Amino acid sequence: MKLFLDPGHGGTDNGASGNGLLEKNITLDIALRIQSTLINSYDNVEVRMSRTSDITKSLKQRTDEANAWGADYFLSIHCNAFNGSARGYEDYIHSNISDSSLTARYRNTLHTEITTLNQLNNRGKKKDNFHVLRESNMPAMLTENGFIDNASDANLMKQSSWRQAVAQGHANGIAKAFNLPPKQSGGDTLYKIIAGSFTSRTNAEDRVTYLSSKGIDSFIGTVIISGITWYRVQAGAFSSRESAEQRLQQVKNAGIPDAYIVTEQGITTLEPVVASE
Repeated sequence: MKLFLDPGHGGTDNGASGNGLLEKNITLDIALRIQSTLINSYDNVEVRMSRTSDITKSLKQRTDEANAWGADYFLSIHCNAFNGSARGYEDYIHSNISDSSLTARYRNTLHTEITTLNQLNNRGKKKDNFHVLRESNMPAMLTENGFIDNASDANLMKQSSWRQAVAQGHANGIAKAFNLPPKQSGGDTLYKIIAGSFTSRTNAEDRVTYLSSKGIDSFIGTVIISGITWYRVQAGAFSSRESAEQRLQQVKNAGIPDAYIVTEQGITTLEPVVASE
C-alpha cells in the first residue's frame, strides 16, 4: 500500500505552541518515527511524506502531491491547543463520510491502536471539513496527539519514548488496517540502500529532499560510529538482493553515484532523527 504521511505545519507555519514546544517539530518527529517503523517492520508498504524537514508547505500542495502519487491512504499528524486546560487525543475524518464507509473502518482500527499506546485521555472519534480530509482523493484521517498548551500533555510530548509510542500506535493501526505482512526476523538477510551518510543533519535532509524530487522515497536514521553520530539516508530495504540492486541503480541514476548497499542479518531498526524542540 502507498501511505502519504503528512506532518502538520512546518517552516513559517509553527502550528500551535506551548510549554516551550512548537507543533511543527512534534508532528515531524512523530511522522519520521511512523515512517521508520513501517519501512523497517513491514513489507508491501511505501511511504511518502509531505515534508521531511522544517519547510513551508501549503495544504493544497500536500493533497495535490498525495493525489498525483495515487496514495492509498492520507494520514495527517497534528497536535492540539485550546485554553491550557483541555487535554487528550482525538482524530478526524471528513464530515460527509458515513460511519459505515471504508474511511471510517480504517479510522476505527487506527483509533484503537493509537489510544492503546498514547497515554492520553481519549476524546473520541470526530468529523470536520479540514482541507486535507476534503481534498484528498483517498481515505484520509487526521490525528490530534495531545494539547501542546496543556502542561501534562506537553510533558509527555517532550519525551522521546512517548513520541515513539505514539508513532508505534499509528504504525500498528496502518499495518492492521491494510494487512501489511511483517518483515521476517531472525537470520534473514536484509539489504538496505544507503544514499548518503552525513555528520550534518541539514545535509542529510537536503539529500532526502533531492531524492524526493527524483521520485525516490527515503528517510533519515542515525548510527553512532566511534562516538560520532552519523545521519544516514536510507532509500529502501529489501529481502531480495536483486531488488536491492535495482533500487541502488535507480538511486545512482538519480545522481548519487556513491550510494551503496548495507547487508544486515535479521531486522534492525534505525533510530529516527529527533526533530529539534
